[in-house]
Formats: sequence, C-alpha cells, structure tokens
Amino acid sequence: MTDDTARLTRRDALAALAAAGVAGVGLDALTREEPNEGTATDDSAVLGVHERETLTAVARVVYPDAVEGVGEFVRAYAAGRAESRPERARAIADAVATLDERAGRQDDTPFVDLPSGRQDELLREMGVDVVDPDPDGIVAARIRYYIVNELLFALYASPTGGRLVGIENPQGYPGGIESYHRGPDT
Repeated sequence: MTDDTARLTRRDALAALAAAGVAGVGLDALTREEPNEGTATDDSAVLGVHERETLTAVARVVYPDAVEGVGEFVRAYAAGRAESRPERARAIADAVATLDERAGRQDDTPFVDLPSGRQDELLREMGVDVVDPDPDGIVAARIRYYIVNELLFALYASPTGGRLVGIENPQGYPGGIESYHRGPDT
C-alpha cells in the first residue's frame, strides 16, 4: 500500500454500520464469509452471493481508485445492513435484479460480468449519476438510493473513507479526542 492508497477493513465496515444506526449486529454477521449461497429471496434476511458481488462491482466503479479492500468491506457492511433490516435487503436485491435486467437487455450479461468501464458506462446511461435518490422513484432513482448512495455512505462513514475526503472522525467513529487537542493546520 502506498501513501496515496487507503485500505478498507471489516473494522471500517463496523464503524460505517454504527454510523448507520445498526446496533447489536453480531460479529458473526461481519465474520461470516458467505452467509447465503445463491440469491436473496423474499424470505431472506441476508443478501445472496450474487447481490454482494454486484454491490462490490458497483463499489469498485463509484469508489475512488485509491481505495483497496473493497470486496471485504462491502461484504461485511452488506451483511450487517441486511441482517439488521431484512426489508432493506429485499429492496437492495430488487435493485440488483433491475440493474441485471438492464445489463442483460443491453449487453446480454449480468452487471457483475461486464468490464468495469462498461459498468460505469451503463450506470451513466441509466442516469444513476445525476438522478435524485428515491426509494419509490424511477429505476435509476431506486438504484441510486439502494445501491450507489448506500455504498457511498458506507465508504465515507468509515474512518478510512472519511480520511480520503478530510473527515477525520466520521459520525459513529469514537477516536476523535486527539483532533480536539490540535490546531486546524496540523
């Protein structure tokens, strides 16, 4: 890792979950490698492998290039969010299915199997980068709300992600007393 890279960890995922108000998530949700094979169903409180892989693919598109450890971070964050809010997990799974449907219609393959440049292109073609997030809105607004904004929140609510944009102590991260003892230029 060089000075211009940032490595996300499961600890960052835990801090992001705390910032999201997810309390009481057991460590098993964060340490479980593959909590659910296949895809999520209406009865599933946990996102399936395909959904987590798609979230990771989207994160690799929308996160800054300097970020490493994206897969582990996204899997841990998604597991905690899904376990704490099963209805949100279903909405995320629906947004992933919609994204896959669009990718399949245009490229004959699921989103996760597209090259990263094409993934970025597809999200932009859909207008996900400019639409206002809305959980009940048009397709692009739902994808923005349930996937893109969720991933960006997780990144920038984590200590590592926050440092990338100059937020030394993101909400929910307890290590801030040192910053109150320094001047603004240090």
